Amino acid sequence: MEYVLIGIIAFPVLLLALVGFRYLTRGTPVRRVRSLGGEALPAARDEGFRYAAELHSRVKMFEGNQVEILTAGDDIYHCLFSDLEAARQSITLQMYYCQPGRMADRFQQVLSERARAGVKVLFLHDAFGSIDLPKEYFDTLKAAGVHVAVFRPVQWYALEKAYNRSHIRVVVVDGETGYTGGFGIADKWYGDGRHEDQWRDTAVRFSGPAVLDHQATFAAGWAEATGDLLTGPAFFPVDKLVGASGGALAAILHSAPSLGSSVAERFLAITISAARETLYITNAYFVPDDDFVRLLSDAARRGVDVRVLNAGKHNDVKSTWYAGRHEFEALLAAGVRLYEYQPTMVHAKTIVVDRVWASVGTMNFDNRSLAFNDETNLVALNEDVGGRLHDVFLEDLDYAHEISLDEFRRRPLKDKALELGAHAISRIL
Repeated sequence: MEYVLIGIIAFPVLLLALVGFRYLTRGTPVRRVRSLGGEALPAARDEGFRYAAELHSRVKMFEGNQVEILTAGDDIYHCLFSDLEAARQSITLQMYYCQPGRMADRFQQVLSERARAGVKVLFLHDAFGSIDLPKEYFDTLKAAGVHVAVFRPVQWYALEKAYNRSHIRVVVVDGETGYTGGFGIADKWYGDGRHEDQWRDTAVRFSGPAVLDHQATFAAGWAEATGDLLTGPAFFPVDKLVGASGGALAAILHSAPSLGSSVAERFLAITISAARETLYITNAYFVPDDDFVRLLSDAARRGVDVRVLNAGKHNDVKSTWYAGRHEFEALLAAGVRLYEYQPTMVHAKTIVVDRVWASVGTMNFDNRSLAFNDETNLVALNEDVGGRLHDVFLEDLDYAHEISLDEFRRRPLKDKALELGAHAISRIL
């Protein structure tokens, strides 16, 4: 009887442990992109690609967006603080990564001043990404009138939420100007992105209908954190933003965790399949799974100039760096060109296809972003935006080292062992 009782108790515990392990190590299911009728897949410049991209990514792109690519902290924060200081009605800010320092102090000063001036300021910070900011920092903001909320605090009775983080960056000023990208609130983003300890990142400043998508992304996070679902013409100034002609065809892609195929995964797959001439990827944490290695390799074999720029010796997460390098030999053998940025950490997350289909945002090329995180990217089907991002990629290559297949095969045995070990846990990095 005693053994039976132990078995009755142990079985559900083991079952839950197995289910939890499977949940925490799940991947994404897309293995290939196919055409049901056997015809060629839509290319980025084909008329049908817009609708395929919208349907698979669950976005609706509108014209009338003005998009500015910002490529280093000095540019990003010059524009950002200028817009924040000029806010007259509202500021909505959702941030993943926050660290004490000069930049955090500047944010605190600007947000507090605007709140005291009567601007409605809402600041949603991720519990994990902002863990180093002390309670006093947020108390000062609240005392000035800033509405502060924390996203998914780690609590013993809600541990299942702790694994799914909001990696989002949302800034919306007066409901009309938006920002997203890889930037955070930390001093390492100061600088020109060409010197050590001055991270190289890419952000996008935009106005137009895509800002409404961005506000909706913030609203979803704010509702989860506070219970308040925000709406109304002051929050969504539709009359001011919708209906303008010209400008870029663009939208905000918001991907959330999924048990199956995610928006982020489908976006990446349809993007790779749409390339006919060039596919340029800059990503700080480039850890493609076997299926995406195959998709990238297939693109290179069909004649696409596929290039990937990722972090080099200044990478800030060694385990992720080694996990990504585990796939380099297969990619290089297929004709994919791989580069590592040399001056400093490259933290950008951008993709540009055939100089016309472009993405800038927070989404990394790894399983965490595809399966477990909330992410935001501005996507644009526009030659001006795509051309600018194309040129930025080539400019960055002047500061990068290209890895050859022969060189990579000669790497030390120690590196190969570290790559194999990191690859084994790549789904949870």
